[in-house]
Amino acid sequence: MTVKNCEKLEKSQVALTVEVSAEEFEAAVEKAYQKMRKKINVPGFRPGKAPRKVIEGMYGAEVFFEEAMNNAFPEAYEAAVKEQDLQVVGYPSVELVGECTKEGFTFKAVAPVYPEVTLGEYKGLSAPKDEVKVTAADVDERLKELTDRNTRLESVDREAKEGDTAVIDFEGFLDGKPFEGGKGEKHSLELGSHSFVPGFEEQVVGMKAGDEKDIDITFPEDYHADLAGKAVVFKVKVHEVKEKQVPALDDEFAKDVSEFDTLKDLKADLKKKITEERQKAADRAFEEALMEQVAANITADVPDAMIEAQCRQFLDNFKMQIAQQGIPYDQYMKMTGMDEAKLLEDAKEPATRQVRMDLAMRAIIEAEKLEATDEEVEAEFQKMADEYNIDLETVKKYLQAEQVKDQIISRKAVAVVVDSATAVKPEKKTKKSSKKADEGEAGEDKPAKKSSKKAEESTETEKEAE
Repeated sequence: MTVKNCEKLEKSQVALTVEVSAEEFEAAVEKAYQKMRKKINVPGFRPGKAPRKVIEGMYGAEVFFEEAMNNAFPEAYEAAVKEQDLQVVGYPSVELVGECTKEGFTFKAVAPVYPEVTLGEYKGLSAPKDEVKVTAADVDERLKELTDRNTRLESVDREAKEGDTAVIDFEGFLDGKPFEGGKGEKHSLELGSHSFVPGFEEQVVGMKAGDEKDIDITFPEDYHADLAGKAVVFKVKVHEVKEKQVPALDDEFAKDVSEFDTLKDLKADLKKKITEERQKAADRAFEEALMEQVAANITADVPDAMIEAQCRQFLDNFKMQIAQQGIPYDQYMKMTGMDEAKLLEDAKEPATRQVRMDLAMRAIIEAEKLEATDEEVEAEFQKMADEYNIDLETVKKYLQAEQVKDQIISRKAVAVVVDSATAVKPEKKTKKSSKKADEGEAGEDKPAKKSSKKAEESTETEKEAE
């Protein structure tokens, strides 16, 4: 193998012109003969026993050339890449230069390579950072989650009211005929949850165990195409009515759900945990904002192959998430009407940001000559073992030391940027932006308005939390 030319192209690509010698090509032809001879019929010879010269005499000397080139190319290409010390980041496009003869052949391979990266500013940056505040109302919300998890449902012999759970059979009829997906048995429906079609739950209110009733419903215009705007009848039977038994917020409750003996201590612990969570989130957002600046400041001719590979990685992660939910990917795509090509196209912008972030990270590591010692790697292994309460050797079995080393070095690179940065107060929202936030822009839920009773309970909790 001889590299005749190595030319740098735009978009961090390199064009290699490589010559495969007669000797190398002869070895590839012999290998092709050994592979193909069993499939070539030659009169007078058993399958696979015909000599190479006989086969070439019948079909021409070029009979093995295509297979031979396929055999010779990978080895010659890899050797050329190694000789030129190239860091290839994608598959090459290949074309034959001239003709292939028994004297060998020449090919041109255009391959994307790791780009040259010039760091811009990465020290002394500034970014907004939220000040962490935790109010008594935040503690109330966490307490509510605890009470919800410890709330029991008990059967009651009375009419159902909002907030109760009704165990029902139901079947829907359109023009007197049952429709698909409109039937359920022993279904537990929380009244007021709005999990059923509008108007259904409201008509179950007032029913009690043993009651049967026809419920008239008109589906919304934006509902499933087959039922949109249609008037239907649901036949409903109530088997059981259950009401929530919410535990009292007192010291006994604290003992039941935690290691604390008093509600006051439980609240203090919840406040501490919420503060830690929000501080971590604020730190993470601050780091991300800074690293995005660093990524934007680099100069690099990023090859398309790196962005395409990152898009594919995003797609693979998405498929994994869907699989973890127990939904086959093909079925999910069909149900949602999504198109894989569109997913990959939509992924290009975030993929580009991620690739630039990775390039910036590596450039900082090289500029700062960052390393991780064996002691640091061992300490990180031990930290993970302690955190997840598993044996140290088990951690090492599933995580390679090189992976852990990369994680440590990456954290050091981020620390270089963060430790030299300045945190500034976030800009106050204008009236216009505040209004948009209240209206739930970008798909955010509107905050629920607090009732006067709830406000009173919050005030009491706040007094106790102080």
